[in-house]
Amino acid sequence: MPILIERLRGLPVDSLAALIAESEQAGLRFVRRLVEEWGTGANRFDRSGEALFAAWVDGELVGVCGLNIDPYAANDRIGRLRHLYVRSAFRRRGVGGRLVTKAIETARGRFEVLRLRTTNSPAAQFYEALGFRPAEGATQDATHVMQLLTARPTAQCTRPMGSRCSPSGG
Repeated sequence: MPILIERLRGLPVDSLAALIAESEQAGLRFVRRLVEEWGTGANRFDRSGEALFAAWVDGELVGVCGLNIDPYAANDRIGRLRHLYVRSAFRRRGVGGRLVTKAIETARGRFEVLRLRTTNSPAAQFYEALGFRPAEGATQDATHVMQLLTARPTAQCTRPMGSRCSPSGG
């Protein structure tokens, strides 16, 4: 099953009908909210570092995933993974993982931290398998985080025990 991941510049509303219907049947409104916010201009994933991705299988839209500047953080170097939804017939087939991986790749170099919120236990396990960690003191704003910038390695001192080392490690 070839999966095509595409960065959307426009929203294929007609192609989203099946995702909206299925998600609402499951009691979820965020796919419809994605379409509504795009329509009003409230969120078009068009600010620096933002993107909306679609997963296509045989010409059918089977999943979406968005990347925004986190609206709940006071720092524009914090990104937020949003609106991940994959049609149930295409779950556990790599679609969600490919969408999230593409969002993470896009976030690197622009965001220092990537956050998300889920109250769904299987979704939490899915995100953790992709490298997200439970947020310390999880709030309504975020349950999971991923550090995108790695700290510089600490210099190792090669002098004998008890000798002083310079900041460069020598």
